[in-house]
Amino acid sequence: MSATTFELEPLPASFGARISGTRLADVDEQTFKQLYAAWLEYGLLVFSDQFLTHSEQIALAKRFGPLEFDLAAISNVLDDGSLRPDDETDDVVKVLKGNMGWHHDSTYMPVQAKGAVFTAEVVPSGGGATGFADMRAAYDALDEATRDRVEGLRAHHSLYHSQAKVGHDGRKGTHAGFDEKGDYNGYGFHDGPVSVRPLVKTHPETGAKNLLIGRHAYDIVGLDAASSEKLLDELADFACQPPRVYHHDWRAGDAVVWDNRRLMHQATPWPMDEARVMWHSRIAGDAESETALTA
Repeated sequence: MSATTFELEPLPASFGARISGTRLADVDEQTFKQLYAAWLEYGLLVFSDQFLTHSEQIALAKRFGPLEFDLAAISNVLDDGSLRPDDETDDVVKVLKGNMGWHHDSTYMPVQAKGAVFTAEVVPSGGGATGFADMRAAYDALDEATRDRVEGLRAHHSLYHSQAKVGHDGRKGTHAGFDEKGDYNGYGFHDGPVSVRPLVKTHPETGAKNLLIGRHAYDIVGLDAASSEKLLDELADFACQPPRVYHHDWRAGDAVVWDNRRLMHQATPWPMDEARVMWHSRIAGDAESETALTA
């Protein structure tokens, strides 16, 4: 392989790297192959000063694979520029707050997402970092008894369940996706079978084992509800500790690409009287490896 055309600096965690010296919208195929290899190795790539247009972001995401959806606004700003009310009446704000729990994307869907491209357009004066947690390193750090216990277990995953924890009744949602402006319209509140997924998942490209838990997971098959919740909480608390976590403080123009099969992530609070506008392109999972069980 020829020399890379970018610089890579590992993050101060068990995963992740900051990439400099390249513009994502302009990378050639050879450079992209090197970036993809780094993405599989590190799980999270962080880029500054990209300022991708919407079409550039979508084109970049498609280089990682087919998309679950092209582009969605993750924002508390309405079309007229005013802010969504933080008074327990706005469904989008409820989803934004729900996303502050650790999770993998689309485990509640028939096919779990492969990853995502996420960019920052408007950032608040403080707060609003995005956290990431390394579930491969978490699995590797488990003691032998816990590994033996979780191997073979499987849990249900539902957005109805996870949003109910923050007081959001998602029954008015749809499976339709996002509207033509990329605004949320109930994505994930579908009427299909509840997904069931293993607590230990083998990554289809690296072959490494990863914990698969997070806020959407509940009711482990074979355990009562209390025991299930206790085990899932204990695993999450153990997993989301240094050196297995990194929180990215955003600047406008930043872009990150994460591997959803390896990492959990979470939003963090910010002053809701300040605008935060982010853009999310979700990379679809391979149906051969990411399709949910139904029992």
